[in-house]
Amino acid sequence: MANYLMGRYGVGSRRACRCVRLVRSMYYYRSHMDPLTSLRQRVRELAHARVRFGYRRPSVLLKREGWDVGETRFYRVYSEENLALRRKRPWRHVTAVHREIKRPAAGPNNVWGMDFVADQLSDGRKLRTLTVIDLFTRECLAIEVGFSLRAEHVVAAMREIAYERGLPRRISCDNGSEFAGSHMDHRAYTNHVQIDFNRRGKPTDNAVVESFNGKFREECLNAHWFES
Repeated sequence: MANYLMGRYGVGSRRACRCVRLVRSMYYYRSHMDPLTSLRQRVRELAHARVRFGYRRPSVLLKREGWDVGETRFYRVYSEENLALRRKRPWRHVTAVHREIKRPAAGPNNVWGMDFVADQLSDGRKLRTLTVIDLFTRECLAIEVGFSLRAEHVVAAMREIAYERGLPRRISCDNGSEFAGSHMDHRAYTNHVQIDFNRRGKPTDNAVVESFNGKFREECLNAHWFES
């Protein structure tokens, strides 16, 4: 306000500060705080790479990389960079963040695809199957079956396959809690595996897995009646 008065009416800083009742020491004060340029840049990179992570999980990723940043300071930087998610924003809104085109698998064991298929037993109890596909060879690496498959079951399946084939460089999957949770994220981070989430409402991002699951349902699940 003082700057406006000085520019509009040509008065000095003393008179402008007196008019708006501002102490001149406050007008001349300049912050000496660290601008945290490198931290802000890294926070923006994590927020754009993990669009739906919010602010808590990027802070965990920063600590893994060795950043000594408290939660309060991180949240302040996160807010000042306008990185907060709008929960009710339409997906097709012009401000929505769109993913890049997925890179195809370059060779065997380069990219795995994962997804769940639901079914039920003859007595009506629900069951789930986790299918793991090598997106280059189109080979089904595992089909895990259970009444309630969670993130720890996905990690156990990865560990069992890794004994024979090793781990991939990238895993293509949806944004379900089994894949996007901290349990899976920690396992992928410690083994240098990148989790490549599909775009919301775009099953074609994981077309090989969707095709396999369709055949698996038609030729196995729908063709048989399971009692256990």
